[in-house]
Amino acid sequence: MTGEWWMALGGGVLIGLSATVLLWLNGRIAGASGIFNGVVFPRAGDVSWRVAFLVGLVVSAGLYMAFVPGAPQPRTDFPRAGLIVAGLLVGFGARMGNGCTSGHGVCGLGRLSGRSLAAVLAFMATAVATTFFVRHLWSWA
Repeated sequence: MTGEWWMALGGGVLIGLSATVLLWLNGRIAGASGIFNGVVFPRAGDVSWRVAFLVGLVVSAGLYMAFVPGAPQPRTDFPRAGLIVAGLLVGFGARMGNGCTSGHGVCGLGRLSGRSLAAVLAFMATAVATTFFVRHLWSWA
């Protein structure tokens, strides 16, 4: 992956552009947890763009993994129960923080939101602590 910095840069530019286009054209923040929440608990006339956004996330990642040589692949050696617990904890944290990393990190910081800065700092501190715990203190990782 060394020397492939341009792919990370390109991905960041595409994320920023898609968030900007969604805000300009739809007046919505590109927060994945809020978009998903709007599909699970729908309001009339507010579902189709959310489904399209989520399908686009999944399909584009699948196309990237299928057609880009050397693209990172998901790990398969984690216990399923651990993944379920982790997913529930992330969902709980996103709900408690009133948004996720895409909403606060991409859109909120771009709008110079102090609340989003606090949320991103909390997300990052938790991610560092969790990574240390899983890689160095937990035996199955």
